Amino acid sequence: MDSKQLYQEVILDHNKKPRNYGQLAMPTHRAEGVNPLCGDHIWVSLKVADERIDEIAFEGQSCAICKASASMMTTSVKGKTVPEAESLVEGFRAMVTGSAEPGPALKRLTVFAGIKDLPSRVKCAVLPWHTLHAAFTSQATATTEGDADPAASA
Repeated sequence: MDSKQLYQEVILDHNKKPRNYGQLAMPTHRAEGVNPLCGDHIWVSLKVADERIDEIAFEGQSCAICKASASMMTTSVKGKTVPEAESLVEGFRAMVTGSAEPGPALKRLTVFAGIKDLPSRVKCAVLPWHTLHAAFTSQATATTEGDADPAASA
């Protein structure tokens, strides 16, 4: 199976059956993510105990790429420490913006590597990750526009 076909199948699967979709009762960390260009609007909530992500969920309205990215992000960081998750945030952002090759830590997330060739979709894929980082740093909102554009700072 070629990488484009795998990418399409993964996006469709996670869009139809998103993992960790919904609300968390009493999260320790929460942030809202907005991509005005595409209309993506999500919330990421987590329960962190002893620097480890015990629970994570996302909700909101978004395109298939954003929803699939959020779904895969939640499964990738659940159970990890905050520094391990932040390392994945940086690695994912570098991969989708084309500033670095995907490292082995990204594992299944490498299906998003080709998104760098679709500049208008990079913001859709990176928004959940940008929102996760905002939650870790106690920022209420993350956006993909202007100075806050994660693709521009890569």
